[in-house]
Amino acid sequence: MFHHALDYRVAYADTDRMGFVYYGNYLALFERTRTELLRANGLAYADLEAAGTAMPVIEAHLNYHAPARYDDVISCYGELTSFKGLRVTVSCRIMLGDKLLVDGYTVLSFIDMATTRPKRIDGELRALFEKLAENKP
Repeated sequence: MFHHALDYRVAYADTDRMGFVYYGNYLALFERTRTELLRANGLAYADLEAAGTAMPVIEAHLNYHAPARYDDVISCYGELTSFKGLRVTVSCRIMLGDKLLVDGYTVLSFIDMATTRPKRIDGELRALFEKLAENKP
């Protein structure tokens, strides 16, 4: 189940010469969506980092269906679709009203910030990601 994460008004700086949101800027929206999805479920990314864990993106895939333009108010939706120990997949949709603009996913890994080596998570953090992967609000 996709959860509404945020609404965003497209700034002029987000657009390219054609007046469309520059394609790479959707990855920043995917990041904001992911961050707000975690925050809405009790995990501030800053707290994760303060505990010595980071989640770098190791894969990204986007499908572009229609452009967003300057001053559009777009809605961003996210869903944690997979959790497999060291990897998390977060799917996102960017909508303008009922119109799908972009969909896709990012795959992230857990690493120890001090060593930058892969890190397995446990306890409450693991339980949270397992719950989200099962799509339980």
